[in-house]
Amino acid sequence: MTPPTLRTEFCDRVGIEYPVILAGMGPVAGTGSPTACPELVAAVSNAGGLGVLGGVGYSPETLRSEIRKIRSLTEKPFGVDLLLAAHFLAPRGQQSRPSTPTPDKLPKEYVEAVERIAEELGLELKQAPPAPDGVGQWLEPGKSWAGSQIEILLEEEVPVFASGLGSPAPFADALKANGTTILSLVGNVRGALQVASAGADYVVAQGTEAGGHTGRIGTLALLPQVMEAVDPTPVIAAGGVSSGRALAGVIATGAVAGWCGTAFLVSEEANQPDLQKQRILEANAEDTVVTRLYSGKTMRNISNPLIEAWEREGLMALPMGAQATLIRDLEHSAREAGRQELLMNAAGQTSGMLKTRRPAAEILNEMVSEAAEILAIELTKRVTVSV
Repeated sequence: MTPPTLRTEFCDRVGIEYPVILAGMGPVAGTGSPTACPELVAAVSNAGGLGVLGGVGYSPETLRSEIRKIRSLTEKPFGVDLLLAAHFLAPRGQQSRPSTPTPDKLPKEYVEAVERIAEELGLELKQAPPAPDGVGQWLEPGKSWAGSQIEILLEEEVPVFASGLGSPAPFADALKANGTTILSLVGNVRGALQVASAGADYVVAQGTEAGGHTGRIGTLALLPQVMEAVDPTPVIAAGGVSSGRALAGVIATGAVAGWCGTAFLVSEEANQPDLQKQRILEANAEDTVVTRLYSGKTMRNISNPLIEAWEREGLMALPMGAQATLIRDLEHSAREAGRQELLMNAAGQTSGMLKTRRPAAEILNEMVSEAAEILAIELTKRVTVSV
């Protein structure tokens, strides 16, 4: 069978076959390793898409090692996703935020709520070991977390950089001079305008359908508004792109590629526990919810009894950092009790259409073949156009 042809200008810009990008998905709950690990990144790139490593939690030298591991697995282009929020840009010694209290400084009503939830779920609340000071372990004086990681991307000449949060402005000139293409994720038009003016080569407009941290606007409502706002900067679509039909739809709307996360969460190569993959496969279209439980920011997850118990408490989540401190003991207790179903299980609304666990290449090839057939054949049968 002749391979399908499905190309956009994004493919020509970064040197890939198909306009499919692996979302740079971050750490698996309770680990420092990203879901978008080197094996998955390489599998997507080798299949003709663009694999993107979720690199936010890595020290510079570990990030270098992971980049080199990707290069040992593929000769194709790939990218690295980092966070550029203020916390990650602050020099060493300034990383702590006022919103991140120590456990003994947490509001009493929140601590009591956690105790009630633990009792309701039959968990013996155990104190989690101290969180490692990941930044302090490797940051050089005067350097920031993101800045130290960007140095590695420049030294290793990574082809594509994706900022999952924040503006690329502090590093745009250096990255462009190094030949690196910059992608920036946003969830609204305001953010799109900011990153486009700050040097993003492509704006990734992510709709609320997406798994993990997500916004409030649906993909098909957000995408054309962002395209109009940032024109002539090209736009990539994210949120709900887990099938060939969805890929064809966003390309027809004007996107130059699809940013795909949930579709690859159930791949063989994804660094995701079997139980969490299975929960995605068994989910229906209404089994994901947006919660602030795990991080303090809106995050789409497969629903579970812990999320439901938290929502019944009726408390507004604490700010990012403080919320994680609040639930550390609860998460640790669930993990110690073998209650993996209570842990973070990020996934998008397209979970309802994913039914089998397969290699990443098979997922990508099916998506591309279906999209190509729809755009080249099916639409001409169903739609008559005259201009």
